[in-house]
Amino acid sequence: MKHIITTFIFAALLLSCNTSDKTKTTTKTSDAAQTTSAQQPTETDKALQLINSDEALIATALLAAPEASRGECKVIGYNMKGEFVTFKEGSNEFIVLVDNPNKEGFSAACYQKDLDPFMARGRALKAEGKTHQEIFDIREAEVKAEQLHIPTGATLHIYSGPKTLYNPETANVADAKLRYVVYLPWATAESTGLPEAPAASNHPWIMNPGTHRAHIMISPIAAD
Repeated sequence: MKHIITTFIFAALLLSCNTSDKTKTTTKTSDAAQTTSAQQPTETDKALQLINSDEALIATALLAAPEASRGECKVIGYNMKGEFVTFKEGSNEFIVLVDNPNKEGFSAACYQKDLDPFMARGRALKAEGKTHQEIFDIREAEVKAEQLHIPTGATLHIYSGPKTLYNPETANVADAKLRYVVYLPWATAESTGLPEAPAASNHPWIMNPGTHRAHIMISPIAAD
């Protein structure tokens, strides 16, 4: 009888050890599979490339312009060598400014061509080392003195995001979004009926009210 009991106990212990070993092996295999899976790039990631050529700068910047107008836009900005150039001449009402490759993140713009003197003045003052507030004050004084003009209703489209990766097939920049500006010099909340802060994402509001740079701002919908 003692031999029979001993045999049963030994068998139970052996079964328990085997079961435990299998559980550990399965867990390790599962963990390894998850680690391997996490390290694999997604199909979307594989499609993205760095914006590291003049051609890529142009293609991505054109997404700031209305689709139907992209072929005839003038394109300007800093090339990969750091030179401010005209990449191509245009024949319509838009000027496209490519992303500056020497700055963090991505920011391209498209604006109505009559805004170019105002935009160019800002770039020149920035190149002189002027601060944002100094540029604002200088252009405010120049607009008041009628040395500089901002057309009422002229638009600016900004295509921007935190990354400099894009899909070369579509030119879409990773995580970039569009926001829109409509210039209304000297406008206020009272004169437009717009709030001075957005009621919600993608809602219009008046920014810099009562100044030369007053404009309607329409920001992109916030990410989830």
